[in-house]
Amino acid sequence: MSSAAKITLVDDDRNILTSVSMALEAEGYDIATFNDGEAGLKGILEGAPDLVVLDIKMPRMNGMEVLEKLRQTSNIPVIFLTSKDDEIDEVLGLRMGADDYITKPFSQRLLIERIRSLLRRHKLMQSNGTLDTIQNTGEKYVYGPLQMDDERHLCTWNDQPVNLTVTEYLLLKSLAQRPGIVRNRDQLIDMAYGENIYVDDRTVDSHIKRVRKKFKNTDPDFNQIETLYGVGYRYKEH
Repeated sequence: MSSAAKITLVDDDRNILTSVSMALEAEGYDIATFNDGEAGLKGILEGAPDLVVLDIKMPRMNGMEVLEKLRQTSNIPVIFLTSKDDEIDEVLGLRMGADDYITKPFSQRLLIERIRSLLRRHKLMQSNGTLDTIQNTGEKYVYGPLQMDDERHLCTWNDQPVNLTVTEYLLLKSLAQRPGIVRNRDQLIDMAYGENIYVDDRTVDSHIKRVRKKFKNTDPDFNQIETLYGVGYRYKEH
């Protein structure tokens, strides 16, 4: 029997830490909690959890700073907790590499569903899948200069590594597996987040922008992901 997934909660609101940790423990998860960003970052790096739920506004080190430092060495899935007036922070957080966000006040049931979805996606990338038009060469899938390895969650462009989060990886994979085919935002959400999970269009757009930026940092001429305004996105054919 597999061990319980480890989740780290970082929030300066002790009521949220207590109530959410109890709810997640009731679902069978192994929970660690921290009430400031500095202690949270240390706990994440030492504890190597499977997923992090991270508040944005915290003392000593805010959620943005924690995420920035975390993304230097880790692609662990991160869900941001934000306030209703934190729209700019939400977009910035997603561009920095968060996988999802939930606005306070939130239902614990919604948070649990988002966590399940992220953990499923992470597990999915540890198993072998099939990409319809990408050549399967053992553990890697190749489409031109793009290589994706689900088992190791590795992505390279012209043999140079591109460091992607879980969400970014799955969004790219859903586009690359059908070059030339347009995917609208709803389709991309279903593929990257799973069905019955609400994510607004802005979230998808933020992830796509970040994927493009990461590839352009590797190759300034990268232009494989095309935007069809009012429709969606597609991965260019040869």
